[in-house]
Amino acid sequence: RPSDDACKYGFFIPGNMFAVVILGYMSELLKEIKQNELSDEALKLRKEVDDGIKKYSIFNHYKYGKIYAYETDGLGNYLLMDDANVPSLLSIPYFKYANIEDEIYQNTRRYCLSFDNDYYYEGEVIKGIGSPHTPSGYVWHIGVALQALTTNDEQERKELIDMILNSNADTLFTHEGVYKDDDKIFTRSWFAWSNSLFAYLILDSKNIVCGGN
Repeated sequence: RPSDDACKYGFFIPGNMFAVVILGYMSELLKEIKQNELSDEALKLRKEVDDGIKKYSIFNHYKYGKIYAYETDGLGNYLLMDDANVPSLLSIPYFKYANIEDEIYQNTRRYCLSFDNDYYYEGEVIKGIGSPHTPSGYVWHIGVALQALTTNDEQERKELIDMILNSNADTLFTHEGVYKDDDKIFTRSWFAWSNSLFAYLILDSKNIVCGGN
C-alpha cells in the first residue's frame, strides 16, 4: 500500500489500476522512440492487468451496488475500505483510470465517504478519509484534497478547500492526519506530499476560488 502498511490480500486494486494507466503511457512513449516490440509488450501487460481488475475487483454491495474493493485475493475474498494515500479508490479519476461520472466509481465514492468505510471520520473541525497508518479519528488532508479533485460540484470543492484552510492549526501548512475534533492535534508538522497536493488543488480550482482572475 502507498501508506507502507502491509496488504491483507495479495492484490491491491488501486495500485493495479494505476499500473494500467502508466502502462498505457509507457506504450505511447516506447512507440515514439521506435521500440514497437516493447510498446506492444506494455499494451499486452496493460490488458492482462485490466482484465484482472474487471474480473476480480468488483464487489456487489447490498447498499451501494457494484463497487471496487480495496484488495482481493482473486479467490472470492475482498477487503472493503479506502485509505487516504494515493493511489486510492477515491482518487481513481485523479490518476485517470476512470472518469468522475463512471457508475461504479460513483458507487465506490459513496461507499468511501460513508461510515461503512472504517477509515471515514466526521468531527467538529474536519471530516473525510483517514488511514490505518494513523490513529482512529484522524482525517488526512490528502484525502480531503482528493475528494475535492474528484468532484464536478463547485460548491463541494469550495467547502472542502475551506475545510482544509480551517483545520491547519494556524500553521499555514497541511498535515498528515488531523484529529477530527481538534486541529491542534495532528501528525507530521511538515508533509510535503500533502502540501504539494493542496497547492495543485488551488491551482486546479483558480477559476472557482478566484473568479477566474
